[in-house]
Order: sequence, then C-alpha cells, then structure tokens
Amino acid sequence: MAGAAAVAYLAVLVPASQAEEAEGAAETAARSTIIVTGARQTNASGTKTDTPVLETPQPVTVITADTYLAQGAVSISDTLNYVAGVQSNPYGSDSRVDGGFIRGINPIQFRDGMHDIYSYYASIRSDPYNFSRVEVVRGPASVLFGSGSIGGLLNMVSKDPQFKNTGEFSLRYGTFDRKEVLADVNTVLTDGLAGRIVARVRDAGTQTDHVPDDRVMIAPSLRWQPTPDTDVELLGLYQEDDGGSTAQFLPNVGTIKPNPNGKLANSLFIGKPGWDRYDGRLLQGTGTVSHRFSEAVRINLKARYIDSDLTYLTHYPDSYGNPDNPYIDPDQRVIGLYADGSIARMEIFTTDNNVQFDFHTGDRISHKLLAGIDYSWNRVRKTGGYGYEFIDIYNIDYDALSNYGGGIPTASDPNFVGGSFEDTAQKQLGVYVQDQVRLYDRVSVVVGARRDHVSTRDTAGVVVKDNATTFRAGIIGDVLPFLSPFFSYTQSFEPISGSASDGNPFKPKRGRQFEGGIKLHPDERTLITATAFHIRENNRPVDDASTPDPFDQRQAGALTSKGFEIEATRILPGDFELIANYSYTRIREAGSRQQLEDVAKHNASLWTTKTLRLDDDTAVRLGSGVRYTGAHVSGNIRTPGYTLVDALVELTRGPWTLAVNATNLFDKEYYASCLGRGDCFVGAERNVFGTVSYRF
Repeated sequence: MAGAAAVAYLAVLVPASQAEEAEGAAETAARSTIIVTGARQTNASGTKTDTPVLETPQPVTVITADTYLAQGAVSISDTLNYVAGVQSNPYGSDSRVDGGFIRGINPIQFRDGMHDIYSYYASIRSDPYNFSRVEVVRGPASVLFGSGSIGGLLNMVSKDPQFKNTGEFSLRYGTFDRKEVLADVNTVLTDGLAGRIVARVRDAGTQTDHVPDDRVMIAPSLRWQPTPDTDVELLGLYQEDDGGSTAQFLPNVGTIKPNPNGKLANSLFIGKPGWDRYDGRLLQGTGTVSHRFSEAVRINLKARYIDSDLTYLTHYPDSYGNPDNPYIDPDQRVIGLYADGSIARMEIFTTDNNVQFDFHTGDRISHKLLAGIDYSWNRVRKTGGYGYEFIDIYNIDYDALSNYGGGIPTASDPNFVGGSFEDTAQKQLGVYVQDQVRLYDRVSVVVGARRDHVSTRDTAGVVVKDNATTFRAGIIGDVLPFLSPFFSYTQSFEPISGSASDGNPFKPKRGRQFEGGIKLHPDERTLITATAFHIRENNRPVDDASTPDPFDQRQAGALTSKGFEIEATRILPGDFELIANYSYTRIREAGSRQQLEDVAKHNASLWTTKTLRLDDDTAVRLGSGVRYTGAHVSGNIRTPGYTLVDALVELTRGPWTLAVNATNLFDKEYYASCLGRGDCFVGAERNVFGTVSYRF
C-alpha cells in the first residue's frame, strides 16, 4: 500500500475495510453500492501506515476502479478527470504517455508505492484495468518516497489475490472500432494460497487516422499467508502495445489560427502510414512481504524489477521557426516535416523496506513510529535519428514520404539530418523516519525527515552526485465533532536527468509547501475538504524560447504556485451519489506576472449516479458528469476553456451487466492546448462503448 506525505481522506471509497484482507470484498460490493465517504475509515496511501482520514493533515484522493470505469476512463490520465486540483489530459488525447497537472505541476508516477516512470518515451502506458484504485496525493511527498514532484504524486494500486473464488469476463465494442476482451479471475488454490489473473486483449483505432491502439496485457499474481501474521505476494506483468501517436503537433496556423485553405481536420495524420508507430513491450516482477511480530511491531518489504523496450517512430510538422507563418509557399500549404525515430531500452530496480513501532508515552499519548530505507536504480538507453522533408499539409502524398528502411533515419537516407545516442543511469538511496502522535484522541501530529543520496551518470560517463534532506510536519485536530482544521509544511527533492539548452546538467528541483484547510464531516455519508496552499519550487525545466529547437529547455530560477481546492462527496437517500470539485491555481515564474503556460487557473467537475432497484435481482445505474477546464495561455496564444459531458447507463441482472459509457457525449470540438512555440493538441473526441460482463 502506498501514497505520500500524508494519509488519504477518501474522496471515493467502497463500503469495506481498507485492510488488505477485505479489499476483494470491497471490489465486489462496489458493483452495487458505488461509494460511502470514509471520514472515519483508514487508508495507508499517505503515511505508509493505516491511519484514520481525520487524523491526516493533507488531502489525498482515492479513486476506486468501479468509479473511474463508470466515468468511462480508458487510460490512467482519464482516471483523474474528476479529482480536485488536477488538470487531466492537458495535451489532449495522447496515446504515448499518461499525464496531468497537480497544482500546475507534473506529478511523479508510482505503482504500489514505488517509482514507476523514469524517462519519457521509454515505456508504454499503464492499463487502468490492472488496478483496484488510483491514489492522488496533492503536495510534496519526498519525505517518504524520495525524489518527487512538489505538486504531488500519482500512485496506482495493483489488483492482488484475495482468499475467495470470484471473477469476471467482459466483451467490449465502441467508437474507433474498439474491440476488447477483458478477464479478472481470482481463486483459492489451497489453504493460505490464492492466485489471480488480470488480462486484456484489444484491437482498436483512435481519433487520429492510421494510428492504432492495440494491446495485450496479462498480470498473474500469487498470495501466500503461511500464518495469520505473515503475508507474501508476487505480482507479474507482461504487456505489449502496438500503437502510434495521437498527438500530431498540428500547426497553430490552420487550427486555432486561420489559414486561407481552411481548418485542418482533427483526425489528420501527419506521417508515413505503416512507419509511424509507438510499439513497446513491458515486463515487471514485484514481490512484497509483511510480517507482524506483535501488536506493536511489524515489517514491510517490497521490491520490483522492470524491463521495457520501445520503438517510437513519428513525424511532426516544422511549426517552430516561424510560428505565425510556418508555411514556405504563398498559398500556405507546404510545410517542413520532421521524421523522428528512437529505439529505447529501460531497466528499473526499486526496493522499499520499513519497520513500524506502535507505543505509548502516556495514558493519552500514542505513537506510530515508521523507519525505513529504500533504493532505486534505473538505466535508459536510446538510439535516435532525424530526417526532414516537405509536405502539402492539405493534401499529403503519403507514398512520397521516406520509410527510412522501416527503421530510424540514418546517414544512408538523403533526408537524414542527424542522430543521437543516450545512455544514462541513476541510483538513489534514501533513509526516512516518521512519527505520528495522537494526543488525547483529539489532535494528531505528524513529523518526518529523510536523507537522500543520488548519483547520476550521463552518456559521456560524467557522474553527478546530489544529496538532500527533506522535512515535513503537520497537525490536525477535532475542534468540533464535525470539523477538523489542519495545517502542514512539506518539502520536495527531485533529481533530473539530462542537460539544459546551455549544455549544463540539470540541477535537482527543490521545493516547499505550506498548506492549511478544514475537513467537514457532519455525518458518515458526507466529507468536504477545503484547502489552500502556497508552493515554491526552484530549478524547474521550462521551454527555452531563445533557441530554434522547440524541445530545448532551461531551468527557471523559481516558480510559485498558489491556490485553493474544494472537494466534496455525499451519498443522498435513494442510492444517489454526488462528487463535486473546484480548484483555483495561480502558478508563475519568479519575476513574471503571467500564468505559467498550459496551466488553467480554474478547473471544476461534478459527477453523479443514481441506482434504481427494479427488483431483488435487477438494478439500473444512471450516471452523468460535467467537467470544466478554464482558458490558458502560452506565449501569445490563448487556448479557450472547454466544458465536457460524460454519461453512463448500466443494467445489472443477476451475474450479467450491460454498460454503455460515453465521454464527451456531445462531441465538442476543442483544443486541449495550443503553444506559443507553434503547435496545437486536439482534445479527446466523443468515445462511446458498450461492455457486456459476466461475474461469478
């Protein structure tokens, strides 16, 4: 179980204990009862210990699989659509990576509490069907997890075996000729031993012409409990994706800006059909051991190895030399075209081990003391090549484009303009300690510290070493039976591989945050959290507008992010669920009065479901949601805000379920982001799919 620098309050929670032994029952119960707000329940996603929500001085949102699948999520990015403080899919539908801004800043991605992604375009996206929930921690998490974003982190919790025989099989068909078979089977093999297999096979297109989204995923796992106090788990994963890039980097002139030839189609593919692709293979193995020596002492050990191969071949138009008019002909049709190919190999090993002591220092003073050590190692190797041609973007002659022999551009091709090679490695060793103190059963204090040692080797063999000590402290108290104010101070440390546009290695990002708020819980069915924060971050890489290369970056001296968030969940009589969020984020570079590019100041969402019981064996669930992302600016380009509507209709009769999901129900055309450097990113189009499931 994992999280970040404070224990989660549950924005969405199935009606079951959060202890591992009850998680499987929670998944089953979630099918008929969507959420019960968990003001008095416990969760380990913040402090790595089971702690009641109302004893946690920092907000964390937990989105169960039942909830994000009901909302129509088909990627990890989509699971964030209804989370306060998060701008999901900021660059539209992107089939290469999962993304979102937490408090205006890119989060770090974790799986089961261990760092999962170390490099862009070296791995494939995670599959949301493989997880029981996704946890979003807002604010720094370095004290427990080492390198981490000042904005927060995203933690995905894998489905693991439960001690019961249950499962489901599903068939799905939908927009873009999406065809899928899904399976999740859990069985008791013998006393104390259980197994589970989660699988998906998909053959699908996307909203971009000539870009597939095919996947084979299988995740077997075993769980062994030799004694009531010992729990051992082994989790495997094989995943293979055959796809491409739905992000086509369309020029501003012809999308958000007028072109005399008209608007470029949102589905336009700019590349070589059959050559452009984003194909990857991923292998993972994870082991965890927990053992309770007594009611006062327990240990938790876990480790993971990841091996990833990726071939990324793509084209994008040259909008960057002259963003206001990137075309080379008077008719504004002909534009330069980059070909960019890379072959990547990534290896990751991570381990996290801790011991927890529960004790008292007085009749009314209790402690949960956590001490741990973690280690991570990763190596990324990439070979790349670049080509350059010209196209009539309004009438592309795909046959005339080079296929570079089916591989990356090389010097043997007349269109070759350069190549690259990268071989970087990083090691991180961290030691952390945390004490959670409960005073008189009314006030909770959390304090922690961590020391990190990081060693990074670049392609030239130069080794850079960084050390950091980070702290956190927080307090929350029951002022009234239904009102718990809280305050916290947290720090972050994030080493960065690579170099700035001036050739100097990136310095680690460092930051700190002050946060205060209240948790309002008038009854067990209601939880409202309101919080305000002030973040300051140093050394964040940002686009370098002084160079012609659109991917050059410099490091900002400092960034400041301020804002507030309101998140509310409520279960009304008659099986009516309500989730509502609003967030305001103002993020600026030091010395500037302009909002950081691509980050919307305002985000809001509302999701509701209503369950109608037709008889003892039949129920209908109706759901709808509205999400709003405000306007944002990049350079002299203003991307308008947009409002999208999602919907759900689900019929359950006995073991059978028929569900129809729709995202962007009214098929609103919009741009998720258009950048001052010269390119636009198309927002997600309407996606409707039906799923037939049999559960046993």
